[in-house]
Amino acid sequence: MINILAIGNSFSQDATAYLYSIAKEAGKEIKVVNLYIGGCSLETHWRNIINNAALYDYELNGQNTGRKISITEALMEEFWDYVTLQQVSGASGLLDTFYPYITNISDCVRHYAPAAEQLLHQTWAYELDSDHPHFINYDKNQSKMFIAIEGAYQSLTARCPLGLIPSGQVIQRLRSNPVFDYGKGGISLCRDGFHLDLVYGRYAIAATWFEFILKESILENSFLPPASEGKEVDQLIIQLIKETVHKTAQCFSRLH
Repeated sequence: MINILAIGNSFSQDATAYLYSIAKEAGKEIKVVNLYIGGCSLETHWRNIINNAALYDYELNGQNTGRKISITEALMEEFWDYVTLQQVSGASGLLDTFYPYITNISDCVRHYAPAAEQLLHQTWAYELDSDHPHFINYDKNQSKMFIAIEGAYQSLTARCPLGLIPSGQVIQRLRSNPVFDYGKGGISLCRDGFHLDLVYGRYAIAATWFEFILKESILENSFLPPASEGKEVDQLIIQLIKETVHKTAQCFSRLH
């Protein structure tokens, strides 16, 4: 059994929605818990730790359980193999917003779950026409936002002994393919300009977590995400996503 705890928000909710199912298809027994508060920043996570605030939805294996829990309670609940941390999406390219909170939270995790490997979950840039109010931080420019996020998370991993799940990089690589080139009529990987599409977007990030955390190849995994709005899942598109995720994983492992 591999136990994974995500301290995040709706972006980690997107990332973990299909992770359990993908792992199950591969014969891997895992437990995936996402601690969810919508739009929760590192600063708010740290404040909630200080106050031991049981404000988080406890999402187990992609499903909301209806349970509320605090971060410290969740950390003590299980022998965690991995704990993921992330900044709120709109501030993910603003390095100054991470401190001192990322260090404080990491220390807290190390205290309550000393054996857990801590990973940073790199978020993704917004869609080209996103109306998210924080898109203004990047002049409403997707490329500028992606570059800022890349720079911030690279700086973090250089300063802190934390691994990186390059979810944002995977999404941007997929956008370079005509299938997902939204500016030229391709499929948007976002459902509302910032959260991931329920089929291909969520699948792409779950596959990324599968490769980077479980260290398994996604290429032969037969799990398919459920259809949305009556549209069948295109297996050729799923194969494109698999190949992009796997190539990113191979490239990233060589660089690190």
